[in-house]
Amino acid sequence: MTSTDTLGTSAAQARGAELEQLIRKDPGQFRVLTGDRPTGRLHLGHYFGTLHNRVRLQDLGVETFVLIPDYQVLTDRDVAEHLQEYVAELVLDHLAIGIDPDRSTIFTHSAVPALNQLLLPFLSLVSVAELNRNPTVKDEIAHSRQSAVSGLMLTYPVHQAADILSVKANLVPVGQDQLPHLEITRTVARRFNDRYGRGTEVFPQPEALLSDAPLLLGTDGTKMSKSRGNSIALSATADETARLIRGARTDAERRITYDPAGRPEVSSLVLLAALCEGTDPHTVAGEIGDGGAAVLKKRVTEAVNTHLAPIRARRTAYERDRQVVRDVLRAGNARVNALADATLQDVRAAMNADY
Repeated sequence: MTSTDTLGTSAAQARGAELEQLIRKDPGQFRVLTGDRPTGRLHLGHYFGTLHNRVRLQDLGVETFVLIPDYQVLTDRDVAEHLQEYVAELVLDHLAIGIDPDRSTIFTHSAVPALNQLLLPFLSLVSVAELNRNPTVKDEIAHSRQSAVSGLMLTYPVHQAADILSVKANLVPVGQDQLPHLEITRTVARRFNDRYGRGTEVFPQPEALLSDAPLLLGTDGTKMSKSRGNSIALSATADETARLIRGARTDAERRITYDPAGRPEVSSLVLLAALCEGTDPHTVAGEIGDGGAAVLKKRVTEAVNTHLAPIRARRTAYERDRQVVRDVLRAGNARVNALADATLQDVRAAMNADY
């Protein structure tokens, strides 16, 4: 692993290419942690942005942990609404897309007490000034639902450090906006090793596997988001999907082109069709040509529904027996509790606090 102290975008991109080669050569040297907060149903933006990459890494043989950080729903909310429902939905979505609980581990934050015990010593390694100037936190505070955010928001990056380091993950797939969070994790790992390691590495400094995932816009032309009500959920029916795509924003120009900068709404629909069909967006646009928005939306609807059909079929099968969700979480939580307990014991021993 690289020993660089910072994770600039260009450096992360260059390192990402090297990491991909290393993964293919020896996937067993990596342990990945990734996840999503249970705040609503996962959608096509999640799928093409991160979810399919989790399945790819799993299938390559990388040890993969999928965290459902249920406690962290409170980061920008007063209460955690519909929590059990949303946790179950996330598990079903992951099973439906191909996450195999025999090869990957799905677990919930709240079920791992040792993970949260790591937060206190980790917070002692980061200054208030460092937390205050985290650009991702500042942006999240600016867009928070709340008039005044809690201390949980400020310490959110250290919570993520506890998530990652509790299982000693050394690889974290992230988008560019998450690099500052991962830098906090690397800082925590490095400082703990320096302060308490006595020449040994208690924690790895996890590296970023920077995503080059395409940005899909929501049906209103803004970023696809669970909270904005502009997304197409993976669990939507074929008819619901068709209705949502029919209502998607386009523009007045009849000829369809792929121009993300000049025609973002049209181009996002073209891209969605191309991703589902496994082809190039310029090819899709050229084939539609002067067909206009109606032909474009028909093409997108058919492509999305065809691509999601096997995923929806698997999801329906899993939904018939919700015990599957409970069994997957019970097994995942048990495994991570064992790992996190061992990590906490390593921390206590390093700090001479293993009474």
